[in-house]
Amino acid sequence: MRRLFPVTDVTDETAAREWSLDELAAAYGYPEPGPGGREPWLRANMVSTLDGAAQHDGRSQPISCPADMRIFGTLRALADVVVVGAQTVRQEGYRPARARDGFAAAREAAGQGPAPVIAVVTASLDLDFSLPLFTSPLVPTLLLTGAGAAPDRVAAAEKAGARVITAGEGGTVDPARAVRALADLGHTRLLTEGGPRLLGLLVAAGVLDELCLTVSPMLTAGDAQRIAGGPSVTLPRRFTLKSMLEEDGFLFTRYQRS
Repeated sequence: MRRLFPVTDVTDETAAREWSLDELAAAYGYPEPGPGGREPWLRANMVSTLDGAAQHDGRSQPISCPADMRIFGTLRALADVVVVGAQTVRQEGYRPARARDGFAAAREAAGQGPAPVIAVVTASLDLDFSLPLFTSPLVPTLLLTGAGAAPDRVAAAEKAGARVITAGEGGTVDPARAVRALADLGHTRLLTEGGPRLLGLLVAAGVLDELCLTVSPMLTAGDAQRIAGGPSVTLPRRFTLKSMLEEDGFLFTRYQRS
C-alpha cells in the first residue's frame, strides 16, 4: 500500500508494502475530543466499482480485495458502534463484530469494549432473531426503530437479547435522533457500512461526517445499486478529500464534510 494524498516526506517510503494495523489505525483515526468532550462522528465505509456499482449479485464482497478487508477490519476496530440497515443484515448474513487481538490494547486504552456494538436500523423489526447476530454477540445487538414498531416484534427482539431503542415516530427512524440516541449511550465513534438505502437516508438527513470510499478497478454494468439511494438532497453536499491510499489498483479514499 502507498499513500497518494496528502503527499508527505515519507510518501515514497510507504510504497509497495503492507501497512501494519497500527499504521492503518493512525491513518483512519477519529477526530480528537474537543474542549466539551467527544462529539458523535459518523463515518461510512463503502466500496464502488468504476461504473458506480456498490454490489455484484447483491453482495459487496465480489468487488472488494484483501486490502479493502484490512481497512474494513480496522474501521470496525476503531468504532464504538457499527450502524447497518436491516436489508443488509438479511442479504449479507451479518454476524456479530469480533474482538481482534491486534486492537485489544488500543480499545481498552480508549475506554472501549472488546468489539463494537452492532446497531441495526429497522422500522419493522422483521429480522431472524435466531441468527448469531442476536444469539452470540460479545455485546448485545441494538435495534433502532420507530415508536410505532409492533409490540410483538419488540417483545421477540428483547427476548432474543437485543436492546430496542426508539429513534423515530410512527414507522420510521429519524437519522439525527438515532445518532443522538447512540451518543447518549456513550457511542460517539460511529461507523456505518450501509446498505445504500441507509446511507442515502443519512446523507439526506445531513448527519454523515465522513465517507471512506474504496474505488474498485472493476466494471460490472447491469443495474446494481449505487453506494447511496433513497431520497435526493436539495443541493449536492460538498465533501473534502482528506487522504488517498492505493494498492493493486484499488483506491482507498477518505472524504470529510466541508
